[in-house]
Amino acid sequence: MADAKPTVFSIPVQRAFADALAAGLIDRHADGALGLAQGLILLPSNRARSAVQAAFVRAGGAGLLMPRLVVIGDADLDESVALALDPIDEIDAIPPAIDALKRRLMLAELIEKHHPPGEDPITGAAAFQLAEGLGRVIDQLHYEEVAPARLADIESALGDLAGHWQASWRRLSLLVEQWPAMLAATGHIDRADRRNRLLARVARGWRAAPPARFVVAAGITTAAPAIARLLRTVADLPQGLVVLPGVDLGMADDEWRVLGPVQADPDKPLERPLETHPQYHLKLLLGRMGVSRGEVLAWDATSPFDGPEAREAFTSLLFAPAAYTARWQQAGDLGTGVAGVCAATFADDGQEAQGIALIMRHALETPARTAALVTPDRALATRVAAALARWDVTVDDSAGQPLGQTPPGALLLALAEFAAAFDPVRLVALLGHPLVRAGEARLGWLDQVRRLDLVLRGPGLVPGWDGVTMRIAERAADAKAHGHAEAQAIVDWWAEFAAGLRAALAPFAAAAPVPPAVLLGALQAALDWLTGAGAWTGHAGRALSELFDRWALAKDAGPALVTPGDVPAMLADLLAGESVRPPYGGHPRLFIWGLLEARLQRADLMILGGLDEGRWPQQQSPDPWLAPGIRRMLGLAAPERQQGAAAHDFAGAFAAREVVVTRALRSGGDPAVASRFWLRLAALAGELPEARLDGASVTALAAALDVPPGPAVPAPMPRPRPPAGARPDHISVTGVDLLAKDPYAFYAGRILRLSVLDPLSAGPDPRWLGTRVHAFMENWQRAGATPAALEAELARLRDDPALDALARAFWFPRIEPALRWAAGRVWAARAEGREPIAAEASGMHELGGIRLTGKADRIDRLGNGSLAIVDYKTGAAPSGSAAAEGLDNQLGLLGLMAEMGKMDGVAPGSIDALEYWSLKADRAKGIDGSVTPTHGSRRELKTAEDAVRRAYDAFADLTAAYLLGDEVFAPGDNAKRFTDYDQLMRRDEWFGRGNDAAGDAP
Repeated sequence: MADAKPTVFSIPVQRAFADALAAGLIDRHADGALGLAQGLILLPSNRARSAVQAAFVRAGGAGLLMPRLVVIGDADLDESVALALDPIDEIDAIPPAIDALKRRLMLAELIEKHHPPGEDPITGAAAFQLAEGLGRVIDQLHYEEVAPARLADIESALGDLAGHWQASWRRLSLLVEQWPAMLAATGHIDRADRRNRLLARVARGWRAAPPARFVVAAGITTAAPAIARLLRTVADLPQGLVVLPGVDLGMADDEWRVLGPVQADPDKPLERPLETHPQYHLKLLLGRMGVSRGEVLAWDATSPFDGPEAREAFTSLLFAPAAYTARWQQAGDLGTGVAGVCAATFADDGQEAQGIALIMRHALETPARTAALVTPDRALATRVAAALARWDVTVDDSAGQPLGQTPPGALLLALAEFAAAFDPVRLVALLGHPLVRAGEARLGWLDQVRRLDLVLRGPGLVPGWDGVTMRIAERAADAKAHGHAEAQAIVDWWAEFAAGLRAALAPFAAAAPVPPAVLLGALQAALDWLTGAGAWTGHAGRALSELFDRWALAKDAGPALVTPGDVPAMLADLLAGESVRPPYGGHPRLFIWGLLEARLQRADLMILGGLDEGRWPQQQSPDPWLAPGIRRMLGLAAPERQQGAAAHDFAGAFAAREVVVTRALRSGGDPAVASRFWLRLAALAGELPEARLDGASVTALAAALDVPPGPAVPAPMPRPRPPAGARPDHISVTGVDLLAKDPYAFYAGRILRLSVLDPLSAGPDPRWLGTRVHAFMENWQRAGATPAALEAELARLRDDPALDALARAFWFPRIEPALRWAAGRVWAARAEGREPIAAEASGMHELGGIRLTGKADRIDRLGNGSLAIVDYKTGAAPSGSAAAEGLDNQLGLLGLMAEMGKMDGVAPGSIDALEYWSLKADRAKGIDGSVTPTHGSRRELKTAEDAVRRAYDAFADLTAAYLLGDEVFAPGDNAKRFTDYDQLMRRDEWFGRGNDAAGDAP
């Protein structure tokens, strides 16, 4: 057998691999008896096995007895190899493979314990994340059969590397040296090592006793030495043959040579191969098999699903090495090579998903027609599946979904993030998750969550569980004071909820690091408390439960201690590597395939989506352990080899009969660069025909899909005119100013009762800080306005738990001098006979049938018995002309009520001063605050009495027109600036269009 010529075939790239393979094997071995059923086919993946099974059914009918199909590229080879070995109990001599999670935990522990002298240890989540990369390096050493001893052989070459690579190398060498003993103590071996041993045993067995049945290795492109030896063994069997996908047998020999050597020559300088070429990994596989390209035969079987024959030569030309792209100039007419290919360029990836969904939905209009989206971009795949759901079409993404994106996984991550750092946003998101309290009690639960959402909005929330309890108690007390008896319900609900969840998550409250098993146990208990069995049911729930079980079985492996804040990153990293594949049950004629799933499969229409750089081919993550030059010296695959595999996957899908290639001009909100495959295609073939559906551009259809029909008609400026019964019969002094400046804002806030919804988890904003300063001045005045009271209030303000770190570090040092300035001014005025007599004094008076209300920050009694009205401002005070123009009436109206004895607890008196006290430092003037009166000798309003009369006139005019009359509430001059009601008034549609913008819209 050693002298026999190896039997190696290649199915051309334009052929549908699985169908051509099935047709050829039926022609060779289907003898009407059991000839076909006695054979054995080795395949690279479970998806390939499904594709070949379906191809045999299509080719031979449901009654065909198929050969046995064995997957040798799967992670778990035990069951598959058992089909190939006889007797199968020989497998027991090979130690079992270690569980992947347990190995990662052990590697993280190893990283924590061992580090080169003089370097800081890596602990916790950082060790856990680096363990994944370390495991990949160990696996690659096994795949390429590189002995750990070789690491020391190239130490002399480290001098040219950057310092961080040398440090990484020293740490890696130490860890690889320690790992075998640590692993042997468990009685397990690495999974990659076990695969090599199993494949070697199969190859030895077949060489010693060739099987009587035929053996076919089909579609396997992995160039690992163990697989290459097995494929060579199969090719040498009397009834064996190897069938490869898409070896370019028409490529010129000089182009084939320029792809680079398949193994290093010790007598020549290290030559860098062209690993980004789609044929390189096939050349490497053939080289390791000891087979030349000239010995590879073309598979002659065809199928009804094949692409045009001219596509093979075009694809070869498309991926010509850069030094040979001059051939493009002599290519001649390439029309037959791109027959059936069209393209679509979309504005963004959202429209790209819509367009692809339209193409796939249109394919269903033709009976028996199939269509498949092929893309490595899982976000695009998810969007397309969601877009198809608008037509009640369910499509499975066969590449699966990361466990962290499934409902149970997302709930676990949300819970971990909340447990690690208490935050109102995370709390509400957690409680509103669909799995929490699912069932009959769900609606009542959501009612309480919505009430909690409203309670938590706004600044000033004290952080933590106790802060929420305090806020709920305050809001419930306010509601009860206004006659809302149901306010107690949320208090009771929160008390029960907080007690249960807080107890479950108690380990996360520890300030010191905690064993990870304790924190995982807390998360598991909290999930049970929130969902019952809901988090552990279904495919994703069972996958999550299995993950917890595997971690529990790992016992004490892993980092000894982790801080609670590291847990979310650890879990996110872990769940991202676990895929949940959907059960079969999607549409039978529409498919979404990842690159691995698309290999060997083909649909009538192939849509190649996401052809932007970084999406296809995907961006390669750098190896954190090995520098690229060291990888080459060790004989490990460069990261660029994955791009070569992606190019081969593109070539296989592009060679179908009907193809649509798509890309987006913007991806994730940022400009996107066309994929290198797209650029090569455009340079070689020119502009491809635009994808169309029944004559209409797919790009235009996708852009217009969610746009209302007809031309866009901008809305006019709103001019609402509510009926008399809807107009209020009361107004506050601040409402008068709002009505004067912006009637529409008054209409929206006071008549429609629309208010801005404060954000969750809001830090102290200017409005809240201003309110807090008013409370400071009120409390200080009620405490006697003494120096001791000032210091006490300053200490209370400084230590207010509602102040976040930024406010405490930056706002308080700026406001403290202003508060001291205000106190000093009060003391100085007191010495001159001016005494504060009221703080936050409320007033109410009816004028002309309208009830006027207001509150004065401070009222002083002057030495002559007259009154002064003071209003505190933490920002800029109104301009000096605003009161004269009737736009600033607050102080004048408060003075009017004080003059008439309508302020609570204040005896009537003449008004001598109306002042704004600005508690804001002016560094240019070197002052910590200022007093701005509304009147003065240089102003239009000379005295406080003038200001009071002007405010009354403004009040009378405004109420007569808007509250007692039928004046429209049109936007005022404030519309020139952004306001809270811009969207309500549809400002951008009419602003700046002149008089034509006016209308009678409500």
